[in-house]
Amino acid sequence: MNHLVKRRVNYVLSELGQIAFLAKDILLSIFTFKVVWRDLLYQIYSIGVKSQSVVIITGAFTGMVLGAQTYFQFHRLSMDTAVGAVVAVSMFRELGPVLTGLMVAGRVGASMSAEIGTMKVTEQLDALRALGVHPVDYLVVPRMIAMMISMPILVVECVGIGIVTGMFVAVHLLGVSQVWYVNYMLKFTALRDLEMALTKGFVFGVLIVFVACNEGLKSQEGAVGVGRATTEAVVIGSLAILIVNFFLTMVLNIFFPAG
Repeated sequence: MNHLVKRRVNYVLSELGQIAFLAKDILLSIFTFKVVWRDLLYQIYSIGVKSQSVVIITGAFTGMVLGAQTYFQFHRLSMDTAVGAVVAVSMFRELGPVLTGLMVAGRVGASMSAEIGTMKVTEQLDALRALGVHPVDYLVVPRMIAMMISMPILVVECVGIGIVTGMFVAVHLLGVSQVWYVNYMLKFTALRDLEMALTKGFVFGVLIVFVACNEGLKSQEGAVGVGRATTEAVVIGSLAILIVNFFLTMVLNIFFPAG
């Protein structure tokens, strides 16, 4: 039992160490402007534009379900008009950033890990080093910067479409007064809610790239290793988002208090 615990602790510490070294290489590359702009623009398109459909559909149906469920519970207490405030605050502070992060981790994280992992097992990374090109500069940094730009925008899209669809369900399907719905929504939401959503989206985006690229760079054993790296990138990335979200919520509520 102690041996298993020791192995698990060593594995976790090894993973954290690898991510720390990767973070150091990324920061050095960013601050020395070793960025291929053509690759950066392509990654913005691949991460941001191609993820829009998934994020919009997720936000839309989450907003509709949240609006309906909130109405069903609040209607018993004659608090129908408070549905708008609950939907808006929930989407801004929690559901929007977290669900966007999970969707992007599944779509983009898996793709990043598979691409870099395939290059690793086919020795393309060694070829880059032989040509004097650092793999982090060429592969990881454009993805990191593109994620930093795209993720907050995707979060805003998810939150916005969720609020709109939640209002549609509450007002047009369930009969809540549109005037009071919007009034309470504006009363209980503020700029700090948007700032919290953007901060979480930014942090989740950085987490996704760190985990996915780290898993890709250390993949081995051919196709089996690439498949394992892809699976671990999605699972670890999703768990990291959920775990970090709790600590972010506790800390950010100090700087962006609710209400």
